[in-house]
Amino acid sequence: MSADRPSPDRTTSRAAFAGFGRIVSEDDRARWRDAMSRRAQEAFARGQAAIQNGNTPLGLFWLERAERMSRHNPNLKWSVGLACLSAGRLMDCLVRMEDLRQDFGLREAAFLEVICLVRLQRMEEATSRMQAALSRFHATPETHPLAEQVAVSAGLPGWLTASNAGTVLIGTSRPVRLFLDGEEIAQGITGGVHDLPEGWRLARRLEVRAGRRHLLGSPLDIAALTRCESFVEAAADGLRGWIWTPAEPEHIPLITLWDGSTLRVEAFAQNVDSDIPLARNRVFHVPLTRSPEGDTGPVELRDANGRLLTGAPVDPLVGKLVSGRLRSLPPRLRPVRVRVGKMRPRQSRRSPGCAVVIPVYADRARTMACLRTVLGTCPVDVPVIVVDDATPEPLLARALDQLAEDGRITLIRHDRNRGFPVSANDGMRAAEGRDILLLNSDTLVPAGWVERLRARLAHTDTGTVTPFSNDATILSYPSTERPNPVPSLADMRALDRLCHDSFRSRDAGVCEEIDLPTAHGFCMAISADCLAEVGLFREDLFAQGYGEENDFCLRASARGFRHLAAPELFVAHVGSASFGTARKSLGVRNLEILNALHPGYDTLVQRFIAADPLQETRRRLDAAGLLRLAAGRPAILMVQHDAGGGVGRVVRERSEAFESDGVLALALRPHESGCLLEHVLNGKRFPNLKFRLPDELPSLLELLRALRVETVEWHHLIGHAPCIRTLHDALGVPYDVFIHDHVWFCPRISLCDGEGRYCGEPDPAGCELCVARWGGYLGEDLSVPGLLVRSVRELSGARRLMAPSDDTVRRIRRHFPGLAIEAVPLEDDAALWRAIRRDRRAAPGQPLRVCVVGGISQWKGYDVLLALATEIQAHRLPVELSLVGHTHDDDALISLGVRVTGEYREEEVQDLIRQQQPDVGLIPSVAPETWCYALGQIWRSGLEAVCFDLGAQGERVRRSMTGLAVPLGLPPVQLAMLLLRRWGAAR
Repeated sequence: MSADRPSPDRTTSRAAFAGFGRIVSEDDRARWRDAMSRRAQEAFARGQAAIQNGNTPLGLFWLERAERMSRHNPNLKWSVGLACLSAGRLMDCLVRMEDLRQDFGLREAAFLEVICLVRLQRMEEATSRMQAALSRFHATPETHPLAEQVAVSAGLPGWLTASNAGTVLIGTSRPVRLFLDGEEIAQGITGGVHDLPEGWRLARRLEVRAGRRHLLGSPLDIAALTRCESFVEAAADGLRGWIWTPAEPEHIPLITLWDGSTLRVEAFAQNVDSDIPLARNRVFHVPLTRSPEGDTGPVELRDANGRLLTGAPVDPLVGKLVSGRLRSLPPRLRPVRVRVGKMRPRQSRRSPGCAVVIPVYADRARTMACLRTVLGTCPVDVPVIVVDDATPEPLLARALDQLAEDGRITLIRHDRNRGFPVSANDGMRAAEGRDILLLNSDTLVPAGWVERLRARLAHTDTGTVTPFSNDATILSYPSTERPNPVPSLADMRALDRLCHDSFRSRDAGVCEEIDLPTAHGFCMAISADCLAEVGLFREDLFAQGYGEENDFCLRASARGFRHLAAPELFVAHVGSASFGTARKSLGVRNLEILNALHPGYDTLVQRFIAADPLQETRRRLDAAGLLRLAAGRPAILMVQHDAGGGVGRVVRERSEAFESDGVLALALRPHESGCLLEHVLNGKRFPNLKFRLPDELPSLLELLRALRVETVEWHHLIGHAPCIRTLHDALGVPYDVFIHDHVWFCPRISLCDGEGRYCGEPDPAGCELCVARWGGYLGEDLSVPGLLVRSVRELSGARRLMAPSDDTVRRIRRHFPGLAIEAVPLEDDAALWRAIRRDRRAAPGQPLRVCVVGGISQWKGYDVLLALATEIQAHRLPVELSLVGHTHDDDALISLGVRVTGEYREEEVQDLIRQQQPDVGLIPSVAPETWCYALGQIWRSGLEAVCFDLGAQGERVRRSMTGLAVPLGLPPVQLAMLLLRRWGAAR
């Protein structure tokens, strides 16, 4: 049941798994990612070629393989969805199109959803989805018959679609009336193309009605139809960027430049890095010679709706800054190397008062949720200043007006969109010398947040303070390495209570001070002294925002101000949704400006990340959170390796059983510097419980005692620090052992030599010769006799010994006589046998289809599979092999005609087996298994199984009275002929 292992160097003994003392470098990870990407690209290319050649089923097989290798690639999801539609797999297509529409607002996915629903004869849902699609997207001529079909089916008087060219196409023979925002603009017109009046883009909705009934697609959302995605940056040769209209990619957009002239953008981009599938960005270039002469500052570029392009206003001279052409730059753009000024005297300061500043642009629901939490928690003497940056949402504007009329906020409104830095500055000016609490409009704040931030501003050397959040880069919690879930209001409050309770000392003072390289602008307290001395955010460089607070903090650091973390406060943050799809481009651009303006900034941040002074803080929070989850229950600690596989599944399933009995199930996995403690059923919830061993062993023991660990259960110790083997003694508790493989007497674990042959389990001298020749996997300097002595001691000292199968019990007891070992089956074989169809054969005229399941390493039978495929091809036998899984060399099998699906998730395996349409399953393992989950999957799919007659796999097949357990070493051609005689098509 151990995970697949690579073959070791023949002259050394090294570890089979990552873990203590074995560092996985960034280069290692990059090589793995590159290999996976290459394999996914190869599978994608094969799939596309097969489809182009008219073989849709084969093409779909390859495309789905690519999709599993690159699960978060929306372009692959789109390609697989199309292939599913061609193959008649409508539900599979529908699921993918729903995902693409919801995640990316993809027009093509919206209309393909309707096609799937129509073919599935789910007409009510098809009507609803077509209504939504026509109301937001331009319909191309290919979709017009579909719109007509849905409208007729729904009994509607017709349908409509509008274009950014200022026209509306009406599909009806009845006279209709047109309304813009409720005002009638035309009546008595019939079907065809009609021009919309000048200024139509300023309206919010277009209605087309026949009598009192709306046509399908009415009312139409004009903002959705006309929305542009765009980006602009300064380059050495002028201004460069891209723009497109997602609701109508065919539309050629116009850009209005600073001087009132327009630019028609026709050329499609070739290399824009976009997260959106089927993005059709069009690129533009405004030569430097066309820019204003001299140091005139940033210029504006606007789309056809009058909105600033993302990245505008943009200063053309910044192109010289980022390209290193510094001689002719004005002083405001000359680089200043990052430095920390002389530290200011640390003295108590008296606050001049405090104001909350919230720049607002869009997303009424999130903005009002933010304001509700702010207004419900702010002290009465703290004004809330909201800066409306020309929101395009009338409902949001009205809601802000109402709050201002009620005296609950001070409202500043821009007549046109100016961007976050300008909005923040306007709000800070209005604060009139107070301390500032600058807050994004997509945040949620808890009770006491103002008081806690102000407490951190109590000294003269503090410039800024930033709390913890789910999305705040170096201040993220719980994880800084992967995205955290966006907490609900209740979750935010619970996380804040955790932070507040964990970092307040008994005398009610705040915890220790941790210096940051810069603050994070999602929620940033700024002292009035710092703001007065450093100045406001720069409005000439960062456009809509991202980087302006970093620039401010670097200027403040140069004047001796400190930037502090406030881990006693947690503020929820939705993230960078306000930048749209251009956020990645804007972030890269602004970071480049930041590094050019402040050389050494990246180094400063990377040095902080490497030191990670907040790691202990996050670990303390995780420990407190885990103790709350434990709620005083007794706990069991399961020690496992870091390779997942069968061991990981057993630990997970046993954890579910323990938890149902009221026991807290914990797991300990090895880490390169020690170990990681996890709550098994919430593995990602507490990612910071890492302990450096042996230095932090006392801290680990203290937490385990607090968690009331009453038993330690060994599943696998490989990869762990030596002190883990005696953890139970340090805790004063018993330990049990679940035997998963033969690591107790075989340093190579699998009972196979370096050529993949079962060793036959010789005496210790024979084992020593094998290890001397082929190497071992333990990663320890331990002889075979030394291993046996240690295993006797450890197995004999356990309170309880368990193994998955009777074969494993007998095999272990052969090497360690006298041990009492309990067989604990991992699945209900009797229930699995009931699913087996015993009369299955290949259909007449069809080849015999043989399916292998799992990750097939050498000892799992890779060489057997390769040899079998070779013989089938050489003798042109009517046998097709498929592998639902992967190997270390899929290409070799694929070249011999084996269909290899690639990696899969556990919940996918049965569907993948069915897609191969197999007649029989094959377990090619050449060494004794201790269980074999792959055999259970084969039986679960209704297939009989063939395996070699050894280990748990042979024992279980024989007991099933189905399938075959054949002699180990049976020549491949004989195995093929045996399969054909038993399961091939009847003659």
